[in-house]
Amino acid sequence: RKSGRSTEMASIALVLAFCFLGFFVPAPSVASPSNNNDFLRCLSTSIPSQLVLTPSSPSFTPLLVSSIRNARLVAPATASPPLCIVTPTNASHVQAIVRCGRRHSVRVRVRSGGHDNEGLSYRSTTPNGEAFAVIDLAKLHAVHVIPHEATAWVETGATTGELYYRVATAAPGLGFPASVCPTVGVGGIISGGGIGLMMRKYGLSADNVLDASMVDAGGNLLANKKAMGDDLFWAIRGGGGGNFGIVLAWKLRLVPVPPKVTFLKVAKTMDQGAVDAVTKWQTLAPVLPDDLSVRVVIQKSQANFQSLYLGNCSTVVATMRSRFPELGVTSADCKEMSWLQYTAYIYFGDAINNKPLEALLLNRSTTLGPFVKNKSDYVKKALTKETWKKIFLWPNGARSGQLILEPHGGIMGRISTAKNPFPHRSSVLYNIQYVELWNGKEAGGNITPNWIGSLYDFMTPYVSKNPRGAYVNYRDLDMGVNKVVDGVTCYETAKVWGERYFGAANFRRLAKIKGKVDATEYFRNEQSVPPLPLK
Repeated sequence: RKSGRSTEMASIALVLAFCFLGFFVPAPSVASPSNNNDFLRCLSTSIPSQLVLTPSSPSFTPLLVSSIRNARLVAPATASPPLCIVTPTNASHVQAIVRCGRRHSVRVRVRSGGHDNEGLSYRSTTPNGEAFAVIDLAKLHAVHVIPHEATAWVETGATTGELYYRVATAAPGLGFPASVCPTVGVGGIISGGGIGLMMRKYGLSADNVLDASMVDAGGNLLANKKAMGDDLFWAIRGGGGGNFGIVLAWKLRLVPVPPKVTFLKVAKTMDQGAVDAVTKWQTLAPVLPDDLSVRVVIQKSQANFQSLYLGNCSTVVATMRSRFPELGVTSADCKEMSWLQYTAYIYFGDAINNKPLEALLLNRSTTLGPFVKNKSDYVKKALTKETWKKIFLWPNGARSGQLILEPHGGIMGRISTAKNPFPHRSSVLYNIQYVELWNGKEAGGNITPNWIGSLYDFMTPYVSKNPRGAYVNYRDLDMGVNKVVDGVTCYETAKVWGERYFGAANFRRLAKIKGKVDATEYFRNEQSVPPLPLK
């Protein structure tokens, strides 16, 4: 133990040495109260007052929590509130916020109004830290579909549910590969890659971005990828949100979907062979036909297999009987529906039968959910049946633990890890999302619960290594945060988490791009990409 501790301390010392040997850039100075007032006055010259809410406004707190779905993040968010929340309605407003912020030393955090596992788009984890403003892009949510081109421009504040509905109603026969959850924000999911049940056929959301418009760290409007340049356009498609600028809209390649798709759902308890089925699923799911994706949700010692097939029920039942007889699939287990109906059904379940499909457009002010903590892993070598049995029996206590297994393979295995910053491609069998939910009234309250931490530690020998991979859209501050001392951000420290999200080569490229487009690190948060000085 002493030897291991000494090694750890030596590693920390080496990291700090790198920080002070030139792998850093000075950050803008911390804002003073007078700067804060000057910043607000600056905003008032370019932005209508009703779009700028300060903590003294009765609408401030409702707006702040309006898109927070994780109760764990509410108290920290309101304990150290942003200087203001701005809800821009056009690009010039966003430009004005950035220019005023730079002029008066006020940073901004940007959210598109969907999910954020650690809340870094609207809160600081440092109490009484430097002043910041929140740019809430929820009012920028238009979707313009161009059917004859099979493309769409979507503003970054739209949800995936809005995107799905607008695409399918404007251009039946077309869809877009993204999240199974319609409340996820388009800006966030594309910025981090975007996995879902059509990625084996069509790749990630970010793989299907054709163009974009954004405001850079100088407040300049870059109307298209030509104005951005190849490096910056590469970085925003999977390099994580809040790093390189504020993307206002994305041009998407839409993908063909048949008139009817099939959603298949089968549940297995341990007594019904769930452990055997999941053990086989690990190597089967990645090699199934690209049109077929089967994911698994494990909860309370039960495995729920959920499948999307881009075809009819009889064909997928025949395939599953032949390739995966352990599930015992019959036609009663599947439902044929349009692709748009599927996007609603997988989220709402049978309740969608009593709702119009317009439910996908969603009320953005959602009811606050439970306390939640997430982690993620990538698996490259199948786990044994004995290991899965231990996982199924992992004690939950009074809390609720859930594993979501998303299969890779298909086109994901044929795309280069360097195509965009998302590196988890050819050698991956599947992704694991660990989810723990609790009500906050139990012992520990807002403290991260033990189920997810203990299971995550247990999984260490069985998942990807050197580095242990993670998905940036399942952001996890337990992996590390940026070290900022006297206004200095350290690249070597950031590698601890950055290489896990992006891989070593991609993370270094991201840091070099950051050094080129935002050298003074105006866009910064606890896990933002630090600028690496150009040499």
